[in-house]
Amino acid sequence: MKILISADMEGATGVTWPADVLPGTPQWERCRAMFTSDVNAAVLGFYDGGADQVLINEAHWTMRNLLLEKLDARAEMITGRHKTLSMVEGVQHGDVDGIAFVGYHTGAGSEGVLAHTYLANSITGVWVNGTRASEGLLNARVVAEYGVPVILVTGDDLTCVDAAGYAPGAATVAVKDHVSRYAAVCRTPARTAADIRAAAKEATALAVRHDPVRGGPFTVELEFDAAHLAMSATVVPGVERSGERKVAYTSETMYEGIRAFKAVTTVVSAAVEEQYG
Repeated sequence: MKILISADMEGATGVTWPADVLPGTPQWERCRAMFTSDVNAAVLGFYDGGADQVLINEAHWTMRNLLLEKLDARAEMITGRHKTLSMVEGVQHGDVDGIAFVGYHTGAGSEGVLAHTYLANSITGVWVNGTRASEGLLNARVVAEYGVPVILVTGDDLTCVDAAGYAPGAATVAVKDHVSRYAAVCRTPARTAADIRAAAKEATALAVRHDPVRGGPFTVELEFDAAHLAMSATVVPGVERSGERKVAYTSETMYEGIRAFKAVTTVVSAAVEEQYG
């Protein structure tokens, strides 16, 4: 049995504001240890539950945040950027039985600690076939095409609520409770590690591959905080204006959809001006 962990940082224990997750800041250095603790707890729990192999895919910012030297020696990790499937890299090889979303968060325009979708700001909303989409929902649609179930989601309490919409059978662990976008009631790392390990152990039983789910076509709509960003996004083939600050495109599969999404966010990032956005 092989488990893939997609590890994001905004939903990690103790993380509540931008400096906690921005590489190079003192707060990021401090929070890396708590992020690593959450991920390692999931690793330990999956091995407790009978997994034979656990692969971690770094999914935050530079994708070089976790402390490899602090992880269980049985695990392996994909670290670094520029990967075919970005946050769920590794799922496409046909040998993954279940995936965990560790350190996840709610989507742009929603309540939640450090809520966003791919870009920290600029994007104010994302919808897939009319449903507001977080990174969790987007990634769940991708892995479903490979027959891989989402078996565990960790983050703030609202992330757990969000997960019920895209992975209703998954185990969830709230490591903190939302107060505002930049504040939360946090549990200690010792407590969250114990909770995540226990949940991962139980979730291992859910790691059963199923037939690939072909849910397309998928119409993805993005809303930005400035009209010029919508204009810039249309340089990506197939992306068209759907409103003053909105664009949309349709893909037959979510594999194509997530790659187009990455292209749009890359183009939009380059169009953001330092002071005015």
